[in-house]
Amino acid sequence: MFTLNTLSRFLDSLEEGVLFLDRERRVVAINEAASALLGRDRDEVLRRPCPSIFADTACARACEARGHCTLSQAQTSARQLQDISLSRPDGLAVHLRMWSLLLPPNQADLYSAIILRDRSREVELEGEVRERLRLGGIVGHSPAMQTLYEKILRAATSDATVLVMGESGTGKELVARALHDNSPRSSGPYIAVHCAALPENLLEAELFGHTRGAFTGAATARAGRFEAAHGGTLLLDEIGEIPPSIQVKLLRVLQEREIVRLGENHARPIDVRVIAATHRDLAAMVRRGEFREDLYYRLCVLPLEVPALRERREDIAMLATRLLEDVARNYNRLPPELAHDTILQLEAGDWPGNVRQLANALEYALVHCDGERILPRHLPPDITGPAHQDTAPPPTPGAAPLTRYYRTPANGEDEWTLIRQTLHETGGNKAEAARRLGMSRTTLWKRLRQNASNQQPSKD
Repeated sequence: MFTLNTLSRFLDSLEEGVLFLDRERRVVAINEAASALLGRDRDEVLRRPCPSIFADTACARACEARGHCTLSQAQTSARQLQDISLSRPDGLAVHLRMWSLLLPPNQADLYSAIILRDRSREVELEGEVRERLRLGGIVGHSPAMQTLYEKILRAATSDATVLVMGESGTGKELVARALHDNSPRSSGPYIAVHCAALPENLLEAELFGHTRGAFTGAATARAGRFEAAHGGTLLLDEIGEIPPSIQVKLLRVLQEREIVRLGENHARPIDVRVIAATHRDLAAMVRRGEFREDLYYRLCVLPLEVPALRERREDIAMLATRLLEDVARNYNRLPPELAHDTILQLEAGDWPGNVRQLANALEYALVHCDGERILPRHLPPDITGPAHQDTAPPPTPGAAPLTRYYRTPANGEDEWTLIRQTLHETGGNKAEAARRLGMSRTTLWKRLRQNASNQQPSKD
């Protein structure tokens, strides 16, 4: 039989905290490590009920509700672990992992021991890892994304204008939001304007505001987005689509930090951090005379390039899991598991539509999945490839026939000539070329791959 006196020296040498309880769950003994972890002297803890020491934790609430220690289950040999966060009397928060051991009969009438291990550093490291794997709504652990996170956090401390570049669907809006949320302006407004969604006359009024009667339909005066974003951040999405007349006025706003409403003659000062985003090659547009050079350099003070999904394939599994959880939540159902073959299929894709296309593919798969696992056959046909599609006659070598969505070729030119001409016009921007051609980006990529294979020399 053991006694407390024979155990005290041994217990005080342990790094783990130990509390001995009687059958009424009162603390009979406590070692030095437990006293230090709890931030209490021994006399404050002895004879007190265990739930009162760990008050406001899930463990204490369960203990009080059931009338016995939920960690001490005589009917099971499995160790019941509980992670808790505790606010100590000195105001410090400590994160503990605790479990219980039932004791054999003894002269000291000890019933169980509560073991405490400090996991505060572990929680801190977990938080650091989570921050490294994501930033706001951006998810990724690849080297390219780690570099992007670092640049975002560095740019966020500045008030300089940022130009976010990247293909459609890469998440440029999320980058802009992360810049705002991590900046000194995070408590101010965050306003976004999609420049390509508004015609020229409405875009000017939307950005700079207008007075009553400034144009037909202006029944009242209205502040523009620049004024609405005062003290915060303004995102100018698809900045490459704004017409030359607006480019001139935007340049003046960036230079003078003041706006003039339509119909007014006096300037209004503004305090706004501007973030511009585009999927177009603005430098090429400047060379072609389609975008003002002085405005380009005003916008491109801090450039940020968002990598395409195919450039960070190691992120696809993590990203797909996160996107699937979001989609499943919209359908009020639990997210199914992604089968290993499905993940491999996703990682092998080209993803011309990037993260947006991946999200759409997962929603398609969720709708077509009737079990608890998403298999490759549940993915859209343009992702799974010909092996998973209905059998169709092989395409004729050479130029494939134009689909009915294309603009009509002129002077008898074939499809490839039209594609090549449009790519030249867009400076190689495939997303914009697909839009002008009236085809999906996936179809354009397939045509490009098909032409490349036709151009390869024969091995005969």
